[in-house]
Amino acid sequence: MPDLRGGTRRSKRINDNLESPAGLAPTTRRGGAGRGRGRGRRAMNQDDNAKLVGPSACGRGCTGVNLPVRQGVEKSAERLVAVEEEGSTSPLPERVQLGNSPVYKLDRKLGKGGFGQVYVGRRISGGIGCTGPDAFEVALKLEHRNGKGCSSGPPYEWQVYSTLNGCYGLPLVHHKGQLGDYYILVMDMLGPSLWDVWNSNNQMLTEEMVACIAVEAISILEQLHLRGFVHGDVKPENFLLGQPGTSNEKKLYLIDLGLASKWKETASGRHVDYDQKPDVFRGTVRYASVHAHLGRTGSRRDDLESLAYTLIFLLRGKLPWQGYMGENKGFLVCKKKMATSPEMLCYLCPPPFQQFLEIVTNMKFDEEPNYAKLISLFHNSIDFNSSIRPIQIDGAIKVGQKRGRSLDELEDGEQVKKKVRLGVPASQWISIYNSRTSMKQRYHYNVMDARLYQHVEKGREDGLYISSVASSLNLWAIVMDAGTGFTSQVFDLSPGFLHKEWIMEQWDKNFYITSVAGACNGSALVVMSKGTPYTQQSYKVSDVFPFKWINKKWKEGFSVTSMTTAGSKWGIVMSRNAGYPSQVVELDFLYPSEGIHRRWEKGYRITAAAATEDQAAFILSAPKRKSQDSMQETLRTSAFPSTHVKPLWRMPKASEMLLFCVAVTISIAKA
Repeated sequence: MPDLRGGTRRSKRINDNLESPAGLAPTTRRGGAGRGRGRGRRAMNQDDNAKLVGPSACGRGCTGVNLPVRQGVEKSAERLVAVEEEGSTSPLPERVQLGNSPVYKLDRKLGKGGFGQVYVGRRISGGIGCTGPDAFEVALKLEHRNGKGCSSGPPYEWQVYSTLNGCYGLPLVHHKGQLGDYYILVMDMLGPSLWDVWNSNNQMLTEEMVACIAVEAISILEQLHLRGFVHGDVKPENFLLGQPGTSNEKKLYLIDLGLASKWKETASGRHVDYDQKPDVFRGTVRYASVHAHLGRTGSRRDDLESLAYTLIFLLRGKLPWQGYMGENKGFLVCKKKMATSPEMLCYLCPPPFQQFLEIVTNMKFDEEPNYAKLISLFHNSIDFNSSIRPIQIDGAIKVGQKRGRSLDELEDGEQVKKKVRLGVPASQWISIYNSRTSMKQRYHYNVMDARLYQHVEKGREDGLYISSVASSLNLWAIVMDAGTGFTSQVFDLSPGFLHKEWIMEQWDKNFYITSVAGACNGSALVVMSKGTPYTQQSYKVSDVFPFKWINKKWKEGFSVTSMTTAGSKWGIVMSRNAGYPSQVVELDFLYPSEGIHRRWEKGYRITAAAATEDQAAFILSAPKRKSQDSMQETLRTSAFPSTHVKPLWRMPKASEMLLFCVAVTISIAKA
């Protein structure tokens, strides 16, 4: 059970009740149990995944690969009852007609997910062929009006299909409407999923087949991306082949658009803004991108990273992060993904798969993928004779790709990025500097407990107050300056992490926490001051970064004003009237350089930072009004940056003042 402690300093001090424990990130939203592939937001039972799948009445299996054939037919629709998670039960319609559509009789079930069920719809009369609006059989996707995605009307997926209907590689939707308590989509019936194919082929597919899947999947995603959408849940279960025995039996399709989102704005064509919400997860844990795990806005790079994991899974039969269980499964999987190098993950895989992974995991948020280059990686793994290819690659051919083009031919002089995401834990000082009017400032570092009081008292004699504290290897660093505005200050060095009784006592004396630091041995240095603008304060100690609690306090008008760690514990201090109308979090296993720079571009500035051995967190705030002292930069050094601070102080005009320092053990990406 996580260790949860907290305190609240009430402005009127008539009630000092502690904050109740809150649910904490990095717990992810997961779907039902089943092969370790829980989903976020639209959770589904992966053992019974909803797929537009089922061998057609048209006949035989595919050539060149073993395809599963479902033998049994479930109970007739007349005796079936749909049970929604909310507890309501509604009988399924025996027959379906939507507007001018043919009349269909519900037949066997094809699958079930957290948002609906998929059945075969067999025409009562007439019909021709296996696909199209006049087909003998279609796939009927039914979602209850009280279901998760239908509380305010038809499912969101309907809007996406309406926009994308006819897009290359997506099944056609022929009719949609409401019948009784159900929203129903009438779609083309498809064949087995890549999961089914993989499972029926001894859980291993050939290099050529996976290479064909890669080429065609990239082509499908390119067309989807050109329409302004990202899929958001790329995985083997969501790629289906055409019906066995038809001309489309080797054709690949991408289904399930319930998690699709726009990566560019419709009106302007501009890329959507970057954001991060660490408590929001969308996708399937096993195949999700690291950025999806961290709650970042979805973009094209995420679909391609999920595709990379899908291809490696189909080729190797297993991914190294399978098997994690428990409420922190998503956090552990993400941590493992970050710690697994492309070389390790693609061990025994042909070189193109590692090259593909390295390219897509190093893409920027708004970077346009070079689909042609990605497709070309796999050309040498695909047989020249199209008639014996296990998967059609029509998409790549249609967009003008030619077999045998080398990487060098596509981009003269362009090299594959060498940087990889693997992080190696290393001790670092992260110092943050603001451009401000010159004022008196002093720092001390590598301070032992016994010398701390001496340095603080000397600073006070010179009119300085502590503005920042940090710890490294159980030694302290303090920054003192004359511009804090404080009128009085006290501090406490305690063997426990955030001494609650002392903090509560100082709150009663109208002191507020202004700086805090934790040491490796669990001790903490807490600085409390008078003369702050704060009117109320609250803090929490947690074994995981408490984003849900932070988000809750934001809605109550609090802002994060200090934070620190001690070992694996986080300590977060939030205050009212801090002067920050808006705050955001950057949380990562590495130093989140891209995220911080994007926040800077929007006017945010770092106001708090801390890190454990696993994660680094930065709070960035937007002031009420833009200050002239708006420039900010960070510096990462292996030791306290004493050799860097003094030269900055000597600058003739606006000086770079040391805002604060944090000593962290953070994962450093190697090049």
